[in-house]
Amino acid sequence: MNIHAQSTVAQAPAASSDAESLARHLEATGNYRILRRLIPRTPTPAPAGYAGKVGIILDFETTGLDPAKDEIIEVAVVKFRYSATDEITGVSGVFQSYNEPSIPIPTVVTDLTGITNDMVAGHRVDMIALETFVADANIVIAHNAGFDRKFAERLSPVFEHKHWACTQTEIDWRKHGFGGAKLGYLLADIGYFHSAHRAIDDCHALVEVLSHPLPTTARSIFAELIECARQTTTRIWAQSSPFELKDALKARGYRWNDGSDGRPKSWFVDVGEDKRATEISYLKKEIYQCEVDIECRAMAALNRFSNRA
Repeated sequence: MNIHAQSTVAQAPAASSDAESLARHLEATGNYRILRRLIPRTPTPAPAGYAGKVGIILDFETTGLDPAKDEIIEVAVVKFRYSATDEITGVSGVFQSYNEPSIPIPTVVTDLTGITNDMVAGHRVDMIALETFVADANIVIAHNAGFDRKFAERLSPVFEHKHWACTQTEIDWRKHGFGGAKLGYLLADIGYFHSAHRAIDDCHALVEVLSHPLPTTARSIFAELIECARQTTTRIWAQSSPFELKDALKARGYRWNDGSDGRPKSWFVDVGEDKRATEISYLKKEIYQCEVDIECRAMAALNRFSNRA
């Protein structure tokens, strides 16, 4: 059973303290899991002379899912510091801006995000401020980098020259004991809940998730993500594969690309370099059942998730 441990009497600190005491008592029985409201970390300035690494967590709300034509209506970025051992050591700042699109916000988007036309009216992203804010980032993290990077690169070329990582696809969450890759699930699994579907709230939630230790190891989720992001992978395209074998490809982890982005209209999969030969052998033996040239491309954090790849 999940219980939201949230005081409803803000003006009574004692009541809040009593609620936390009760929450801990229930947890101690082993019969309850308590979800606490996530309180975003307070930004603090970097220590004088700080020469460590900087990361940013980025999220957009948009008028639709097509980065070639849909528009950004909210930009949210949280900047953080991390150590040489890949541990988050503090939040440095927050950038958030609405952006008025050239068309009315679709009703379905307002229903999902709560962002209305009145909220964005007259707002424009201050590009100089945004580019200055992200300039020193060593890594850009998004929970769906395959979506966010394309919008980001269209917004500003500063994002083209950054290393990117994706918390949604680059960690095998179920292997580490989590219920799934959705941000709400991840946050609940570490004991929190938040106001979902707003870009800035999701950024703060991801900071907390990344700072948490993996249940299966002693290191942080952020350290696991960075290790995965640093690896070179290979994108393998199963072009002109037999239609009747599409379910086999899907079950093996292949995804469909419709060709609208200029890349092949084909099933594809991203694998580690150590699995490249095995995957090519699988395609030749099980899918094509003959010798065939298979298109492959090496992917790294600089070009992974980008349309330029």
